[in-house]
Amino acid sequence: MKTDKQIVDAVMSDQRKGQDLMVGHYGQEVFGMVVKIVGDVMDAEELTQDTFLRAFRCMDSYDPQRASLGTWLCRIAYRLTLDFMKRRRPLLVSIEDTEVWQTDINEEQLEAELSTGNEERISRLEELIDQLPPDERLLLMLHYFEERPLDECSFIMDASPHALANRLYRIRKKLHKQLQKI
Repeated sequence: MKTDKQIVDAVMSDQRKGQDLMVGHYGQEVFGMVVKIVGDVMDAEELTQDTFLRAFRCMDSYDPQRASLGTWLCRIAYRLTLDFMKRRRPLLVSIEDTEVWQTDINEEQLEAELSTGNEERISRLEELIDQLPPDERLLLMLHYFEERPLDECSFIMDASPHALANRLYRIRKKLHKQLQKI
């Protein structure tokens, strides 16, 4: 298995071979993230290809001190995917989103409520997550399912860790409120 530095050096020195190496090493990770946001395999394939094309053009801007190569590629993919989603459909804010703060529950109660339940409740939670806006789904996926630390999520999503922690809390509250309806 090649290191990030070896992959970057390969892209910089022998462009075609290095590009194949990078795509082979990180293609599934980038595609997996993008398809979870856009929900369409064809769009995800195109956005994944665009991600690597942009990375190849901007390879000299990669800074291994700021992020791993995989995280850097996910950041590029995230930005391209957000742009794609903005062009595809307008952002709609649900009236229910504005009521999120009316739920009075502390962090521990919220975690316990969302992490336990019967199969029907778990299935409902999965449906609710699928209905979230793409950036909220991605944040949940990165932090909880891929177990990435907030610092890494913040680099990918270009937001402060504190802001993302607040967003995670609001998302969990929104999910909790929706689960209470069953």
